[in-house]
Amino acid sequence: MRTIDWDNDRDCIEMVDQTKLPAEYTTYHAETVPELVESIEILRVRGAPALGAAGAFGVALAARRTDADTVEAFEEAVREDAGTIAGARPTAVNLSREVEAVLRELRGCRSVEEARRRTLSAAKDIADADVERNRQIGEHGAELLSADGTVMTHCNAGALATVDWGTALGVVYSAHEQGKEIDVVANETRPLNQGSRITTVELQERDVPVRLIPDNASGLCMQRGMVDAVVVGADRVVLEGGEAFTPRHGSGDDGAGQGAVFNKIGTYKHAVLADRHDIPFVVAAPHSTVDTELSATEVEIEQRDPGELREIYGEQNAPADVSVFNPAFDPTPMELVDYLVTETGVYEPPLDRRDFERVSTPESESSS
Repeated sequence: MRTIDWDNDRDCIEMVDQTKLPAEYTTYHAETVPELVESIEILRVRGAPALGAAGAFGVALAARRTDADTVEAFEEAVREDAGTIAGARPTAVNLSREVEAVLRELRGCRSVEEARRRTLSAAKDIADADVERNRQIGEHGAELLSADGTVMTHCNAGALATVDWGTALGVVYSAHEQGKEIDVVANETRPLNQGSRITTVELQERDVPVRLIPDNASGLCMQRGMVDAVVVGADRVVLEGGEAFTPRHGSGDDGAGQGAVFNKIGTYKHAVLADRHDIPFVVAAPHSTVDTELSATEVEIEQRDPGELREIYGEQNAPADVSVFNPAFDPTPMELVDYLVTETGVYEPPLDRRDFERVSTPESESSS
């Protein structure tokens, strides 16, 4: 099944419950907006493209659960729920972007039933488009990989981070379809272990050779020549402000001022190490992840619950009152990125804003 979809029989959202992996593969039904918001916050559904679909289906769910006497009151209630959904995780731009895309379907609706029909249809279209985009990303990205070799990845940017197929792992899957013999080194991705709990499960199910390593072993693996490319996903890509995170080239040399990639915490470290060892660093993400409005310094980095570090699977791991800094993401300056792969092709930084403004604006998305 898809990572997230609409259950027509139960008239609600169905998703793979990723909090139960790897011990159990099961699904969860979000029948109310609060249940969906909780699912987003606790990472039952996660990954920028999957969150985009969650936001889209969330608006459709809000439209079905809202009881109002007039179209005006109905729209006001749906927009209030949509705001709650969009704010559930602030760093991933796809969530808020797809919420807004489906909200636009409310314009001109003459009845509640019309609004419900249109929002669900738009959400399903967004989910279908994500699968097609990921396939295209995979095909373009696979061309960057040699006939055989090892890809290192961080967190999970596979089928379970999207509606299906994946972005970073989609590149690996497409390479395998092309007959390339690619294996993967997966960082465990502390503190929630999406690499060990999710990425390794995906790869084994698809018969892709994978080796799990602790996050802090990535440098040693590169030092020993065990990595031929690093391929990661992204939760937001911005085109300006990268110089704030480039102490070595603060003047904007080598495209530093062109922006940054926000991805799972630890990505920046792997990018620095890849640069040190002359290993290609590839970011695979849909155009919808490119934010042409904010600069790098304006992006809010989500802070997670301190309990994720103070405890491990319910067992105490640190003093209960110890101070905790637990950011979910970090910015990787564009000067450390060799290639950005989207559904329209491969781009080498510095990026041309015009390539992304044509595709990623809300107006262009709604007309596609």
